Amino acid sequence: MGCKLSRALASREQASKEKDLTDPPPPPPLDPRIPLSAKQKFNMVKSWKGISRALEPTGVYMFLELFENHSELIGLFTKFNQLRTRDEQAESLELAEHATIVMNSIDEGIKAMDNVDFFFDLLHQIGASHRKIPGFKKEYFWKIEHPFLEAVRLTLGDRYTDNMDNIYRITIKFLLETVVRGYELAEEKEPNDNVKKAVNSSEANTSKAEKGS
Repeated sequence: MGCKLSRALASREQASKEKDLTDPPPPPPLDPRIPLSAKQKFNMVKSWKGISRALEPTGVYMFLELFENHSELIGLFTKFNQLRTRDEQAESLELAEHATIVMNSIDEGIKAMDNVDFFFDLLHQIGASHRKIPGFKKEYFWKIEHPFLEAVRLTLGDRYTDNMDNIYRITIKFLLETVVRGYELAEEKEPNDNVKKAVNSSEANTSKAEKGS
């Protein structure tokens, strides 16, 4: 009896060792700047594949929700600011094109989380580019948070569990914080750029005057 038990225990120990050898290594720890655990990031990236296959319809629904709740923002978009009803917006090719561009930017941002420095550079550039939009304020970025979550919920359907809702809330907040920071950095840089332009202009005028004399 004791001999059989010993053999059984030895066999189980051997099986456990073999299992340890075949199990994949644990994922490397995430960059501490990412506000997700390794498991959360894995689940989010896996879930996002469903969104990647439907960027345009997800983006269109996101903007429909945005304009439903913040109709004043449509005035910022010169290509489709005349669209007043939800049906007109839903059928607009210009809105669909812009929605796809925005969703592609989000898609790139999520995929860039494996390289956090690149992630920050990418989203800072996106934030900075909005300084060029007349009438745009950095607070407007946050108005896309709820429409984004609703659009993702619609696209994923049953796959959008409470756990995924929490993960997407953390993710979109992180994305928007980074984009806003890019906007702020561009804003802070502008006074220095204006000073440089003024100095260069003054030097150019001085040079012309000297040549003229």
